[in-house]
Amino acid sequence: MGFKNLRLLLIGRLILLIGSILLLGYVFYQAPNNVNLTFVIILIIIQIVLLVRSIDKTNREISGFLSSIKYDDFTTTYPTHGRGKSMNELYAEFNNVIKKFREIRADKEANYHYFRTIVQHVGIGLITFNKLGDVQIINSSAKKLIGVESLNNIFELSKVSAKLVESLVKLKTGGSALIELTNEGTRTQLSVYVIELVLRGEEFKLVSVQNIQSELEEKEMEAWQNLIRVLTHEIMNSVTPLSSLAATVETNLVDNIEDDVPIEKDELEDIYLAVQTIKRRSEGLIRFVSDFRNLTRIPEPKLHEIEVKKVLDHVSLLLKLEIENKNIDYIVNIAPIGLMFNVDKELLDQVLINLLQNAIHALDENDGEKALIVNAFINEYGRPTLTIRDNGVGIDEEALGKIFIPFFTTKKQGSGIGLSLSKQIMRKHGGSITVKSVMNEGTEFTLTF
Repeated sequence: MGFKNLRLLLIGRLILLIGSILLLGYVFYQAPNNVNLTFVIILIIIQIVLLVRSIDKTNREISGFLSSIKYDDFTTTYPTHGRGKSMNELYAEFNNVIKKFREIRADKEANYHYFRTIVQHVGIGLITFNKLGDVQIINSSAKKLIGVESLNNIFELSKVSAKLVESLVKLKTGGSALIELTNEGTRTQLSVYVIELVLRGEEFKLVSVQNIQSELEEKEMEAWQNLIRVLTHEIMNSVTPLSSLAATVETNLVDNIEDDVPIEKDELEDIYLAVQTIKRRSEGLIRFVSDFRNLTRIPEPKLHEIEVKKVLDHVSLLLKLEIENKNIDYIVNIAPIGLMFNVDKELLDQVLINLLQNAIHALDENDGEKALIVNAFINEYGRPTLTIRDNGVGIDEEALGKIFIPFFTTKKQGSGIGLSLSKQIMRKHGGSITVKSVMNEGTEFTLTF
């Protein structure tokens, strides 16, 4: 309505201007007189100035209104009385729009403070920062976990832990790291998880930080208990018959010594067999201890870029004869063909040979078609991945939770260290090994680097 009245005002001024021009023509041709001509020209100039001022004033008002919106300045108010009907209506509409924007901003600020309050009170530490390291949000939990009172840039954390800063900078979406911090003599294990975000064309990282010290200690105690249980079982299995045989030999020898009776040939043979048994069991116990020692002596990986196909071809060649003899349908899929992994080839060979041999043994009990499939690809998080899947008998749920425990095995002739070594090797690569299995359908191991 305001713009309609303004249009009428402009039309009225145009009519007056046109009338003044016609009057000038009449005076010029019908009654030429300098005074009259000057008066009419001044009148025309006044009409033009008034018209331009009317247009400029409206444009300035609209420009000022738009500038207020552009710069989020909603404090301006426009008078709605004493400016003429059209301008009053125009100003009233301006005030309504500004009021609406003011309400929207108030809602946004309320929501922002609401979510910010939630973030500040969440038990998990949260940090967001841009590519330059400038921190937008850091909640109270994160400050407490890291041990800082304030943080403007993540590179300021170098004085707390250089490894923490390195992890925050290098980790990509889905990446995680374990960081150990010592604050006032208290050791803390932090789990750091990173997600990359893009907001209005600018890249950000959202980092979650959790203190998993108590969980680690609990898992560590559980692992030690499981390890001690397995070690005790294996050692007792070896030591008990050794002790029994030694006691038997000792009794025979004592009887012969006390009675001063020469040892008969049959008795010598029994003693010889006992000593042989003691020797074999002792050697088995030595091998067991040696395997245990190997678990603690895995070298640091010497990482090199290598084509996955070459690694798999080498391992496949080593196991080719066994695979063919057992009529296993062996399939290797690599996508893309020239896929490269940054790994220690020797250590990776050890992991692959162990997993493939386990899969081959699992297929021994399969009476039907035997399939062993190896896939190499880049997963959805951009991480190199290998999967080894068989259609064997599978692993039951109880054993599935224990297969990575040192010396735990479901095989009669197994040592129980292959999967434990494989897990440690993958951890040293900064990766992981996981397993899923369905009874009578098969098992799949996944290596993520």
